[in-house]
Amino acid sequence: MPKPLGIVPRKGAISISLDPRQAPAGGNSLNKLGTGPQPSEVAAMSSIQKQPQGALEGDHWIESLRDGTRVLVRPLKPQDRAMEEEFIRRLSPEARRFRFLGNFKEPDKAMLDRLMHVDYVHDMAFVALAHDNGHLREVGVSRYSATDDGKQCECAVTVADDWRHRGLAVLLMHHLIHVARQQKLTRMFSIDDINNEPMRELATYLGFKRELHPDDPRSVVYSLAL
Repeated sequence: MPKPLGIVPRKGAISISLDPRQAPAGGNSLNKLGTGPQPSEVAAMSSIQKQPQGALEGDHWIESLRDGTRVLVRPLKPQDRAMEEEFIRRLSPEARRFRFLGNFKEPDKAMLDRLMHVDYVHDMAFVALAHDNGHLREVGVSRYSATDDGKQCECAVTVADDWRHRGLAVLLMHHLIHVARQQKLTRMFSIDDINNEPMRELATYLGFKRELHPDDPRSVVYSLAL
């Protein structure tokens, strides 16, 4: 059974090609990965209510959620470390336990190092950003980490407690699944707490199959053939 996300060792590297013609439906094309937070992202969010959906192009998408709220979705960047740390800190104790399969109060340096290690090939992550009191805030993140054989990947998705029930987790997973298929991965899986009902509902909706973890009666494994 693969280890939990974030501790799978990496080997080698291959190139990634995110074809704008194959972008997930409902958003803008991803033409480049970018190297850091861009002023255009802040401007995009500031004018988001003035823009028709699909009007922005570049290294991000503007997406509408079920309630009409719009978010900016893009790949996680090294410069997002502070936002990622704040995002984890703001999660409820239950949300942190479900996401990391353990209890803790503060993310330590080693955890953040693992989460921020994204090479866009073996490791991929998308963040959803929204304005909150005048600054861009991370409100959701999805990620995968490939296994050593390069055929499978472990995934995880987390949404801020106050942004749940809007369809954001589904949106972030669609982006993640799309890239995993582009990378020719054959299977995506997630190891979760058996009591994590929101994940069970999400996995069922996305077509993941569910089975009990063979080595841990407190956990289940969801898997999706890609």
